[in-house]
Amino acid sequence: MKAPVIGIDLGTSNSVVSVVIDGEPVVIPDETNRTIQPSAVSFLANGKIIVGYKAKERLLIDPLHTISYVKRLIGRRFDDPDIQKAIRLSPYPIVRGEDDFPRIICYDIDYTVPEISAMIVRRMKQIAEKFLGVPVEQAVITVPANFNDFQRNETKLAGELAGLEVLRIINEPTAAALAYGYKRGEKMTIAIYDFGGGTFDITILRLNNTLFEVLSTAGDTFLGGEDFDRRLLEYMMVAFKHQSGVDLSNDKMAIQRMKALGEKVKIELSDRKRVKAQVKELTTGADGPMDFNFSITQEGFRERCSDIVERTFEVCDEALGLAGIRKREIDCVILVGGTTRIPFVREMVELHFGNSAFREINPDEVVAIGAGIQASILGRDFDEESSEQLMQAPLLLDVTPQSLGILTVGGMMDVVITRNSVIPTEQTRYFTTAYASQDRALIEVFQGESRNARENLKLGEFELNGLSVDERAKIGITFEIDTNGIVKVRAKDDVTGAEQQVQIRLNTSDGRTIENPWM
Repeated sequence: MKAPVIGIDLGTSNSVVSVVIDGEPVVIPDETNRTIQPSAVSFLANGKIIVGYKAKERLLIDPLHTISYVKRLIGRRFDDPDIQKAIRLSPYPIVRGEDDFPRIICYDIDYTVPEISAMIVRRMKQIAEKFLGVPVEQAVITVPANFNDFQRNETKLAGELAGLEVLRIINEPTAAALAYGYKRGEKMTIAIYDFGGGTFDITILRLNNTLFEVLSTAGDTFLGGEDFDRRLLEYMMVAFKHQSGVDLSNDKMAIQRMKALGEKVKIELSDRKRVKAQVKELTTGADGPMDFNFSITQEGFRERCSDIVERTFEVCDEALGLAGIRKREIDCVILVGGTTRIPFVREMVELHFGNSAFREINPDEVVAIGAGIQASILGRDFDEESSEQLMQAPLLLDVTPQSLGILTVGGMMDVVITRNSVIPTEQTRYFTTAYASQDRALIEVFQGESRNARENLKLGEFELNGLSVDERAKIGITFEIDTNGIVKVRAKDDVTGAEQQVQIRLNTSDGRTIENPWM
């Protein structure tokens, strides 16, 4: 019997692990029978590291050494505006690493973002092993559909650092669609509205029996439920200043306690019209400890946060346009992610699409279920199965979320693979050097939609030497995107046969190096 392959939804706020047993997906509970684990890591002074619920509890008592929402940092360079925003809001120190990617400091040790993520993945692996009673060595891990090449590579690295062979990186909305369509055998056009703790994705997908064909995808990797928490936090800080005259802007402990209260209030507002809450001894003033009393209605919450939901509709309309689909052609809207539990979010989504949202699968678990199904498919030994079983296995046709190309004359990006191309794919385009007798060429690779290359994400560069000098060299640039959405690029001079490709080296802070081919 082959060892089971697990599916992991590595989320911004929470993570979930699943497996298929006897043909049915199972969301795996921990030792206390909880299926959802907070994506939080806490470092203790004695060197111990704890992950999950116990770590989340320490956000209030030791925010300096407790890491949450790390997914918002993964695969981003230190100078990225979103990283700078995270630094301003984060209670724990984030610094620049030697490779220009962020490092997180805890007790004078600097950790890479993939290392922190690996601790969460390792916790999910341990939960699965305890439940299954056997070692787990392979997994499928989900990512937001709009994740770029760096973010996918670092997520894959996190799985490897956790001791797993990552068989596939799968887009979260695609996983949700797989969970929805598994064994249904239907024909329909689906919109997967995925609003998680830190990211938003929309995917338009056509389901035809066992064929899952992604028509388009779009998203915002820095938009999610945490933005609602932040709005509540800002509102509460203003309310406290109005009540007491005290500004909490520089009181990190009070802010952390207030943020935890905001998250609790947000959840309670899903079931109650009004929520009243209190924090005892939130801070200390001139006259001693100061309490905070707070009240908000569902309607007040909606007024302060509805524009966040409106931002998602801009992305939805973009995806519909890319797919060439009108809203009335959508047969079903699937809600994914904990943020879709908020009543006014569901109402606004249904109003925007003019369609009732599908709610039969737990939105917190649906992505992990899909990952588990894909893991089961990849883990099968089809040589031992009948052709009929093979034909019944779901087939995913996913797309690349962003265009890929190279820098050309005038600072423009010349696209080689366009956005929403079906993956895996390989495309070659030919370019000539700027002038004759040029014996080398610097090839800079970018990912994004701007015509101006410098406005896109630079994935890297490499130099092709030994070019023909008798005339302007003709160089074939080949981009390859695998089923994980990870990129490889190579260049070849057809005259001299000179060829070059590059490998990215992903370094951990303890000096280990893992080589991932990307160019």
